[in-house]
Amino acid sequence: MSKPSIQDEIAETCHYLGKRAIVLVGLMGAGKSSVGRRLAERLEVPFVDADHEIEVAAGKTIPEIFADHGEDYFREGERRVIMRLLENGKQVLATGGGAYMNSESRERIRDLGISVWLKADLNLLLKRVSKRNDRPLLKADEPALVLKRLIDLRYPVYALADIQVESRDVQHGQMVSDVIKALVDWPGLKANCDDA
Repeated sequence: MSKPSIQDEIAETCHYLGKRAIVLVGLMGAGKSSVGRRLAERLEVPFVDADHEIEVAAGKTIPEIFADHGEDYFREGERRVIMRLLENGKQVLATGGGAYMNSESRERIRDLGISVWLKADLNLLLKRVSKRNDRPLLKADEPALVLKRLIDLRYPVYALADIQVESRDVQHGQMVSDVIKALVDWPGLKANCDDA
């Protein structure tokens, strides 16, 4: 029997995905938006960036929300937006780094989606976040120290995700293929599926 092609794997993923969302979780710099956009294109489903949706809903950038109202206010808005977006069914949803830390959001993701943790090591995250200076959590301290604290705090929670894919310094297309392969290999994809 021949090995299935990437097109076969894409078709199988879409079939068994049903109405569920693929929800990408992980720290800032893990590649959720860039990989997510390309993954959605490959699967021919909508791509939604939760951070962008939060900014649209608030009429402010995320740094402005943090500056004007604080992190707790932002997190509550983030929770509401995630809940709303998950109602849209089949899509690739890139979440902000802190979204999966909310237990209510995790439960809703478990009910309506498949969570995929893009796990990146500290050096890769540092390399990527150094290209942007609009990350509110990195304003207060050395980025390496902040990221190390976030890794220690968040990685045990991200480990609750359905699927884990190592984020690597490779072409985005390769990362998309890695995610598709992980989805196809995940036993939960076919279990309790709701065929659209």
